[in-house]
Amino acid sequence: MATPTLEIVSPGLLTTVQDLGRFGFQKYGIPVCGALDSVSLRIANVLVGNRDHLAGLEITAIGPTIRFVADTTISVVGADLEPTLGGIPIPAWESVNAPSGSILSFGAPRDGLRAYLAVAGGIDVPLLMNSRSTDIKGEFGGFEGRALMPGDILSTGDSHHSSIPLPNRLPTEFSRQPTYEQQFTLRVVLGPQNDSFTEVGVSTLLSSEYTVSNDTDRTGCRLEGPTIEHVDGADIVSDGTALGSVQVPGSGTPIVLLADRGTTGGYTKIATVVSADIGLLAQAMPGAKIRFEYVSVEEAHAIYMIQELMIAELKAHVGLDLTGAISVRSDSGAFTALDSGGRIIASPGVYPVNRATRQVSATVGDQRFDFEIEVASP
Repeated sequence: MATPTLEIVSPGLLTTVQDLGRFGFQKYGIPVCGALDSVSLRIANVLVGNRDHLAGLEITAIGPTIRFVADTTISVVGADLEPTLGGIPIPAWESVNAPSGSILSFGAPRDGLRAYLAVAGGIDVPLLMNSRSTDIKGEFGGFEGRALMPGDILSTGDSHHSSIPLPNRLPTEFSRQPTYEQQFTLRVVLGPQNDSFTEVGVSTLLSSEYTVSNDTDRTGCRLEGPTIEHVDGADIVSDGTALGSVQVPGSGTPIVLLADRGTTGGYTKIATVVSADIGLLAQAMPGAKIRFEYVSVEEAHAIYMIQELMIAELKAHVGLDLTGAISVRSDSGAFTALDSGGRIIASPGVYPVNRATRQVSATVGDQRFDFEIEVASP
């Protein structure tokens, strides 16, 4: 059951409801949307006991002021926008209890551009095409298809893990709030149309420094710098665009396509930023410096695996492998399934972790159920 939890006192520069995106509808011209820095949103969700795909708030540069109208648990991950709760600074990469009546505020951006607020149970707005993400240009999804405004009341879903205490502070090896410093190296795989560029053009991309333009938004990151030489013009028959496509129009300066990109495009694409580095662009402010580094497809896969293992380790530390948590339901209610060590039982995930078989049981009323399940383990 949804519970009214957050009241928007002031919305900040641009605050929207986002999850991991709207997949399977690009063939109809529907953008994926979703969090630009999806890793930060996923980590924030894990820290409050949510499954990592649940909706949270994406906060850009100047944060909102939020009044909590119900007790909850929150986490802020991503850019350092100086968050405070009740006037007291709160740390990133930690879960924080937010009592009813408390005020969450943000200051100036000290490091990075976008922060992600996760709330226990996830932001509960209607599912539209299997996603709660806001499509700002299409004016649908999220909260009434728009950025948040003063007076908006957001509800949260049920948290199946609210009765299980979460560690507020991660151990040192996990306390890795990034220091962005506005100088980024983005790893790229060449293609799909790298043969439409001269050798000099490809070399220019991989050896030059670019500056993030003021003309940058959720659709794409426009860069300023040395022009990239085409073999025979920039136009192609429109084809599909991928997250991170480095598109080079006739001007010769690259644009990295992001979450709100169009589903097709008619300009050559010289390279694609590996998925693990997309979050860095989400944190790049106008004036940030960008360099590109070539990696092979195999190296890109390995980079992705490292990222997913880190998230799996975070889940294991918090005690919630929420790649598919199992509960037992009867007419009298739902019961979380725990193993003999008191750990939540979860179904296998898709992440590069080992598998283990556990003997588990659940008692509902006077009946005991024993079964075996294969689970993900770090």
